[in-house]
Amino acid sequence: MPTAHPSGWAHADGALRSTRPGGPHWLREPADPDALVEHLWSRTTTKTDGVLSVGGVPLPELVREHGSPAYVLDEDDFRARARAFRDAFAGYEVFYAGKAFICTTVVRWLDEEGLALDVCSGGELAVAERAGFPMERVGFHGNNKTRGELERAVALGVGRIIVDSFVEIERLAETCARLGRTVGVMVRVTAGVEAHTHEYIATAHEDQKFGFSIAGGDALEAVRRVHAAPGLRLLGLHSHIGSQIFDTSGFEVAARRVLALHAQVGEKLGVEMPEMDLGGGFGIAYTTQDDPSEPAELAAGITGIVEHECRALGIARPRLSIEPGRAIVGPSMCTVYEVGTVKEVALDGGLRRSYVSVDGGMSDNIRTALYDADYSATLASRASGSDPVLARVVGKHCEAGDIVVKDEFLPGDVRPGDLVAVPGTGAYCRSMASNYNHALRPPVIGVRDGTTFTVLRRETEADLFATDVGVS
Repeated sequence: MPTAHPSGWAHADGALRSTRPGGPHWLREPADPDALVEHLWSRTTTKTDGVLSVGGVPLPELVREHGSPAYVLDEDDFRARARAFRDAFAGYEVFYAGKAFICTTVVRWLDEEGLALDVCSGGELAVAERAGFPMERVGFHGNNKTRGELERAVALGVGRIIVDSFVEIERLAETCARLGRTVGVMVRVTAGVEAHTHEYIATAHEDQKFGFSIAGGDALEAVRRVHAAPGLRLLGLHSHIGSQIFDTSGFEVAARRVLALHAQVGEKLGVEMPEMDLGGGFGIAYTTQDDPSEPAELAAGITGIVEHECRALGIARPRLSIEPGRAIVGPSMCTVYEVGTVKEVALDGGLRRSYVSVDGGMSDNIRTALYDADYSATLASRASGSDPVLARVVGKHCEAGDIVVKDEFLPGDVRPGDLVAVPGTGAYCRSMASNYNHALRPPVIGVRDGTTFTVLRRETEADLFATDVGVS
């Protein structure tokens, strides 16, 4: 990550430069810039004569009907990835992490595919309720749930609430007593394991806001308080070690420490907790540098780790849960933009970079600016045949850090009016989208078998003014 700067990371020395002239070390100049790097895209994505199609729908046709920019959600791909996790982790409870991307349509798909749902706010819970999702298959996360959120969750019959502080344990116990209800509870713990990922999304080290520390003794005390509280049914421990993780090595250390606490609870409190949740964070391929594991590989690795540790501790294996979000929806969605301007900028050593400005930007994908994330892109509306040039896809906002794709080789004749598509935008793009510069958030357009359907409509100026009450 570049050195911090008061005006944002993009203003720091060298922040907007590649790691080496001609692009970062992992970026290779393609022989054919029109070619599709298939493993970055949803499974129904094809490219014929330079035209990108998803779900049998050519993107130029989709844009003519629905406008740009637009998120394009491949229903068949989403369902296939959901089933892949469900089947690979047979015997587990598979919770889809709604924070990645949630709407009523997706929640209904999850129900039909037999997955559970993880929510982390009252708004996400409201989506589940509106979609008619079975509340006993909902888990409710969050480090600062309000009394109102807890009351709603308990009243609706949410299957599990993951508690994150001593204050919340008291608050939840009071809520259950007042409503005369009982709720399943998991205790989120920090195992002191930091996944090899960006600092802001590595969530199991001690110095952060989530969970109870195992090493400090707070986790055992939290379990004791939950077990002693009327109305709270202790289910087990919850651990989450980070995001965009490509193998199971981090889970090995975390599982060892969490299972040791699980055994300690049995020894010291005489309680055998029936469940354990190892979280999610499974990675996807954003660029050619990424090599994620398949669900079956992850399942075999995690199951082997847990069974080995349980044998070593002499305890029965608890029922396990996982929480994939990005790994399901991330590759299932791409974003299509229209090019507005193109300019060349001179770099050191006589090199040049093409700045391709599109009709979206950090308002529809903040991850590049927020996490220094890498993305790929391709020309989506026509064949080119031109030699590749080093390009940067940027947005239309008044920020130097308004970058969608930092480094990519695109055909040298990219011009205004072309369509450019970015894969892997299903997770945390629409969910974190904003109205910065009063931009209108793009629609989510579903595709299936050559047809389109609106999942979330495009915002309008009327939506902006609906909350602006300054003028009667």
